[in-house]
Amino acid sequence: MRLSIDRIEMPGFGLIPLSRRPTPGDGTDGFAFGVTAEGEWGGDQLPAGAESDRGSWWIARDDSRLLPVRSVSLVFRVVDVAGPLRMFRHGYQSWSPSDVAVFGRDRDRSLAPGSIEMIRAINQADQRIVEVDDELRSEWLTVLVDDSDTPILVGFANGKNHDGTMRLRTGPTGTELWCEAFLGDVIFAEGERRELHDVLIVSGGSVDALLSTWASTVGSLGGARVGAGHQVGWCSWYHYFHDVNEQDINSNLQHADEWPFDVFQVDDGFQSAIGDWLTTNAKFPSGLESMAAKISGRGRRPGLWLAPFLVAPDSVVAAEHPEWLARGFDGEPLLNMFNAPWGGGMGGLMFGLDTTVPEVREHLRQLASTVVAMGYTYLKLDFTFSPSFDGEWSDRSFTPAQRVRAGFGALRAGAGSDTFLLGCGVPLSHSVGVVDANRIGADVAPSWSLRSDVPMLSGYAETQPATRHAWSAAATRSFMHRRLWLNDPDCLMLRSEQTDLTPQAARTWAQAVGVSGGMVLVSDDLSLLGSSARSVLEEAIFLSRIADEAAIRGEVAVSSDLLEGPEPTRLASPVGELRVDLSDGTSDFTPIR
Repeated sequence: MRLSIDRIEMPGFGLIPLSRRPTPGDGTDGFAFGVTAEGEWGGDQLPAGAESDRGSWWIARDDSRLLPVRSVSLVFRVVDVAGPLRMFRHGYQSWSPSDVAVFGRDRDRSLAPGSIEMIRAINQADQRIVEVDDELRSEWLTVLVDDSDTPILVGFANGKNHDGTMRLRTGPTGTELWCEAFLGDVIFAEGERRELHDVLIVSGGSVDALLSTWASTVGSLGGARVGAGHQVGWCSWYHYFHDVNEQDINSNLQHADEWPFDVFQVDDGFQSAIGDWLTTNAKFPSGLESMAAKISGRGRRPGLWLAPFLVAPDSVVAAEHPEWLARGFDGEPLLNMFNAPWGGGMGGLMFGLDTTVPEVREHLRQLASTVVAMGYTYLKLDFTFSPSFDGEWSDRSFTPAQRVRAGFGALRAGAGSDTFLLGCGVPLSHSVGVVDANRIGADVAPSWSLRSDVPMLSGYAETQPATRHAWSAAATRSFMHRRLWLNDPDCLMLRSEQTDLTPQAARTWAQAVGVSGGMVLVSDDLSLLGSSARSVLEEAIFLSRIADEAAIRGEVAVSSDLLEGPEPTRLASPVGELRVDLSDGTSDFTPIR
């Protein structure tokens, strides 16, 4: 199997043969394009015998018409395919699943009957349903493999200026791979030229070697923040959820003296309203500053959860600054999240801030600066996909990626370089160089698989909380750790009460976190945990510290069967190999050290 570049495609513009490369001023329907072969990439990091190519390209506006540009694609023919063609589909944001699909058999998730547009917008760069029935879609990167067992990795070199979507589909030349720069109906200034993110291709060598080379290259190009220390901590979410109160925090803080936590994070439930982050509700009468002082007084680093780009309809910020809200195509505030427990005046529907507005970015900068000054030097930034939705944004020169990045840039500017920023619900390609860590999977839950009494999101059930879903992400995204950021696989499940996880499945997940080398977080009521829970945590910390040290040296955890089925069942690092039975969470761990 091999790829052969064929043409450029742009909706509303049509097919542009590479043999005819328009230039500004030639009057070709208002836009011009260019593609340049840059030769090899990866340098000494390339696997032995591997071959690589790098393509640079650009798009420029050539006349006075204000035409929105949704996307432009480099199209490759996929030729000499031997047997079934399989595609590694990488997910868009933290919770979006990554898996392996078979071309011609499997279907894009957006085609599932009853798929919800808001859920598509949360989990895809382009929230529209695919136009080609056999299309498979991957975000930021993909790996293609056939029966020749010579994988080809195709990925974008960055994601800060636009999304990159890989679309495998049947086209006029047969099987095609569209490398799409998704620009989200951006408006170009007259005469403006935009350099698009380079497309990187490498073939030959093992899958883990290809992924390693790509991640190292992208991290280097993007200035990845990978220098923070190994993280061990506690957060309030998975035991108390929205019902957490100040007494719960104080109680666990006292018990934390007996536990090896560096970070102590207050999660969702303290705020007076989504968007009004500096005022607490009646459950937290002492306020944020007092809480931070108590945490630091116990020798822990205070952490705080924020969903900085969302505002409740009945929040003070929405009432006082309606001009800060992103708008839908109907002119009403854009709805881009639903969470019933938040309330907010519209039954849990949330508005999004317009990060293209300078005053919004200043608000975000001041928010981060204020909470850091209060003592919170560890911030979990959640639901940060919000600025990526289709809508009427104030400044239409921003792509969706730039809207997300602008929000993160403002938060980093306010927080300062020493504050630890953890992204969550974040379009992953947009965050390299601004966060220190990212959640890389769906939420865990006190059950292995998605419970039968939980309504499934059509086409997107793998995004819903379940420990099996978190396992799959930990294995498929292990190669990103210490190359793009620190991986946060999500919390251990240590409880023996109020849980459907078997002790074996709970230990399987703890060992998976340890083998991955990622962050080790606990989210149980510490007063209910005994010696067996402490033993599971200590094993996870021991394994994770060694695996993390190896990752710093360049030896990250890998899944040896990543492309052998829809979901991986193995994860190995210098501490050992874990083999997981996907049906029930039982496992076999073979230690090396």
